Amino acid sequence: MERPVRTVESVFNLKSLEIDASAEVERICRWIQETIALKMKRQGVVVALSGGIDSSTVAALCVRALGPDKVFGLQMPEQHSSEDTLELSGLVAGHFGIEAGHQDITEVLTALGCYARQEAAYRRLIPEYGPGWRAKIVLPGVLESGQLRLFSLVAVSPEGREIKKRLDHKSYLEIVAATNFKQRVRKMFEYYHADRLNYAVTGTPNRLEYDQGFFVKLGDGAADIKPIAHLYKSQVYQLAEYLGVPEKIRSRPPTTDTYSLPQSQEEFYFSLSYKKMDLCLYGKNKGIPREQVASAAGINLEQLERVYADIEQKRRTTSYLHMAPQLVENVL
Repeated sequence: MERPVRTVESVFNLKSLEIDASAEVERICRWIQETIALKMKRQGVVVALSGGIDSSTVAALCVRALGPDKVFGLQMPEQHSSEDTLELSGLVAGHFGIEAGHQDITEVLTALGCYARQEAAYRRLIPEYGPGWRAKIVLPGVLESGQLRLFSLVAVSPEGREIKKRLDHKSYLEIVAATNFKQRVRKMFEYYHADRLNYAVTGTPNRLEYDQGFFVKLGDGAADIKPIAHLYKSQVYQLAEYLGVPEKIRSRPPTTDTYSLPQSQEEFYFSLSYKKMDLCLYGKNKGIPREQVASAAGINLEQLERVYADIEQKRRTTSYLHMAPQLVENVL
C-alpha cells in the first residue's frame, strides 16, 4: 500500500516510498492464501532460494501466509555461483523453518553446452581465454554523457591480469543466450517439485526488475504468482526487516550471481544503485516534478533525462517478455 504522493511543496526522498509494512504484509499474505488455495487449488508453494533479498522476502511472506510446512525452498547453485550463495539460502530455510532441497545444476548446464558456448564467444574477443579464467559483461553508467552505452566483456586471467573488450552484437547475444540456460534450467526443477507436491511456483522479481524487463522469459520470469512485483526495491527491504529476514541477507549488496566474476546489478543492467533507481522510477511513474526527483537522487536534470530515456528504452525493448503467446484469434 503506497502512501499518497506529497504536494509539490513537500520534500521528495526515499521516505516518500515508505509503506505500512504490517498492512502490506497482511494484504499480500491474504492474496497468497486466496490465490493458491481458491484460484489455483494448490497445496503450497515452491520458492527458489538464491540468498538474495527478493527470494528471501518471498519465502518469508509465503511462510507467514501458508505456514512453513507448505513452503518448499530449492537451492540450485552452479559452478559460477558465489561462495556465499548456499550459506545464505540455507540460512533463510533454517531461519523460517522450511524444507530445502538441493540441486546443483552444473552437470545439466555442462551437458547443454552452457559453459562451452559462453567460452567460445569469450575467445572470439580474447583468444587466450581458457581454464582458470573468469568473466562477466558490464554496461557503462547511464549518467555518463557523450558515451555510447555498449556492453563490454571483462575477463581476468588466473594470474589476475584483467582484459576488457567491447562486445559486438553477435557475441553479446550469444553470451546472453547461453547464460539464460541457467534461469531456464532452474525453472524446470522448480516446476518438477511443484508438480511432485501439487504446489505452485513463486516468482521473485521486485518492481524495478519487473518494469524494466530484468528477467529471462520462461526462466526466472516464469511463475504462477509474483508476490512482490508491485513493490519498489527499497519497499522490499522494508518488508524484509518487518518479516525478520536475517540481517546478513538484508545487508548483502544486490548481485546477479550469474557470471564467474562477481557482478552487481548496477554494472550489468540498471546503471544506478537501487535506491536511486527507485526514486527515479517512482518519480517518473507518479509525475513528481523533475527538479525534486533529480535532487532526491543526487543527480542533475540532464542526467535525470538520460535515466528517464533509459527507462523508456528498456520498457520498449523488453515489452515482449511480458506478452502471453499470441493467437490468430481468441480460443475459449
